[in-house]
Amino acid sequence: MTPWEAVAIFAAGVGAGGINAVVGSGSLITFPTMVAMGMPPIVANVSNNIGLVPGSFTSVLGYRAELKGQRERLMRLGTASVLGSLVGGVLLLFLPASTFDMVVPVLIGMSCVLVVVQPKLNRWLSARRKDVHPNGGPWLWLGVLAAGIYGGYFGAAQGVLLIGLLGSVLDEDLQRVNAAKNVLALLVNGAAAVLFVFVAEVDWRGVALVALGAAIGGFFGARVGRRLPAPVLRGVVVCVGVVAIVKLVYA
Repeated sequence: MTPWEAVAIFAAGVGAGGINAVVGSGSLITFPTMVAMGMPPIVANVSNNIGLVPGSFTSVLGYRAELKGQRERLMRLGTASVLGSLVGGVLLLFLPASTFDMVVPVLIGMSCVLVVVQPKLNRWLSARRKDVHPNGGPWLWLGVLAAGIYGGYFGAAQGVLLIGLLGSVLDEDLQRVNAAKNVLALLVNGAAAVLFVFVAEVDWRGVALVALGAAIGGFFGARVGRRLPAPVLRGVVVCVGVVAIVKLVYA
């Protein structure tokens, strides 16, 4: 790896960490960069996943004020994220990459729609709130499980999926939803990383560069994201989701 390639991967890590803190989809920066630097796609995907864990951690720290009162919810949903991540990681190692090519853009598109209609959907649900579990109930748990499987398999735009799911079901403002998303994304990335360390080929130089960059980007991204008004944050989510769909369909 040349010095310029190392700088490129580090810079991609900074950008990915910042985007992941606000929305998600940071892998759409780091993964193509690592492949462009000569890494085989599966090795790049695995190394990218491991490298983004520190950025997820600093994002959680940046949103710790918005996490107050969500411990029980996140413990419940976190089991779905961890289980789904391990399943997705196994699928990555044994299934061809084309398996999810048609499904992933559809999932991201549906999530963008959920983010847009979230205010109206929440008002509709509020009239029936007494019939809705405060932590989302079994349907949200299953949705988070599915998002975890996708996150363990590839993970780009898993933040958009999670915000769409959480924001549409939970009676919370978007910043608290984003904080919960960061915790669940950390669990997904962390669980997959542990699996990959033991059973997959890893480029540890790439991991180190992405990890350092993502930790820096995640910290400052959280500081910016917490100050964004809900409509602006919602617009950012949708824009990133659309870009993710375009890149995945036309890559």
